[in-house]
Amino acid sequence: MIYEIRGQKVMLDRELAALYEVEIKRLNESVKRNIKRFPSEFMFQLTDKEWENLRSQFATFNTDNRKYKPYAFTEHGILMLSSVLNSEKAISINIQIMKIFVRMRHYALSQSATNEQIAELRKLLMLYIEKNDKRVNDIIIVLNNLIEHPPKTKTIGFNTGNG
Repeated sequence: MIYEIRGQKVMLDRELAALYEVEIKRLNESVKRNIKRFPSEFMFQLTDKEWENLRSQFATFNTDNRKYKPYAFTEHGILMLSSVLNSEKAISINIQIMKIFVRMRHYALSQSATNEQIAELRKLLMLYIEKNDKRVNDIIIVLNNLIEHPPKTKTIGFNTGNG
């Protein structure tokens, strides 16, 4: 549920709404009421091309018949959601997501990770799995699989490089 769009790791409003157990419409209404808390580095709306690329890559998006393109939230945008969606569930989920982003960053920065370090990370993730509800467990399992077998990401958007 973490995608790379515009060179950033993001989660879409749809998945976040499911995690927080609110309707997508309600999540986005809360964000719009507090739009000053969500600069473009925290949240952006997908372009038509980005949305079409995602829909062509993931069959589950083809059933998403929304009238507008989804919003993508960066790590900081997800953190900001905890101040907008001020429920116990939102706060708990945000803490778990932030911990996972931090672990992913640490893992990515330590290219020389040993099997022992990976095993230790797996143990920590398993502890989180035991303490969280099924939806969070599913996310942690998927993230654990991503750590073990990182997919090649397809860049979506415009290439601004000189190549």
